[in-house]
Amino acid sequence: MYPKARLDALSDSIFGVAMTLLALDVRLPDEFQPHDARELIHALAGLEPKLLPYVLSFTVLGLRWLSNVHLRSVGESCSGPYAHWWLVYHLLITCVPFTTIVVGRFDDFAPAMWLYAGNTILISAVSFRLLALTPSFERADHLRARRVALSLLIASSALAIAWSFVNPQQSLWALALNLAAPVMEKRMSRST
Repeated sequence: MYPKARLDALSDSIFGVAMTLLALDVRLPDEFQPHDARELIHALAGLEPKLLPYVLSFTVLGLRWLSNVHLRSVGESCSGPYAHWWLVYHLLITCVPFTTIVVGRFDDFAPAMWLYAGNTILISAVSFRLLALTPSFERADHLRARRVALSLLIASSALAIAWSFVNPQQSLWALALNLAAPVMEKRMSRST
């Protein structure tokens, strides 16, 4: 058995670092030397292709982290299989900054979206596995909301992959559907 508090501390650290690393690719080139304010504004506006993946990735990671915090096991410890899947989950979380950089730099190419969305689908799949391995939860409504949010992440990622065949540059917008997860959770909690 593994102490659940230690896994939670590791989780907080990994999410914090991954979410911070996302911002590393949102920067002006080192060689950029603007001659006036207009040139600076134009260069900052040119960061939009990198800013959108950053904001969406930060949002997706933030929602995943909030979901982890919101859904608590009543147990003080967890099994070996749970701990191992938890590590796989965090391996995938640490890949998000890389996949965000790839989709931010190469948004003209569908494989960049396939990599990014494939990673989010794997995160969701492993999350479902973790839910199955968790012995008991504090509240069942949190579990239902988490399943809906994970299903939404899978669906929006699959939509992004499909959309990338038509327009790779716009396909990332499919992940904006994840912004609906908190709204859906509120509606679900009101209905119970």
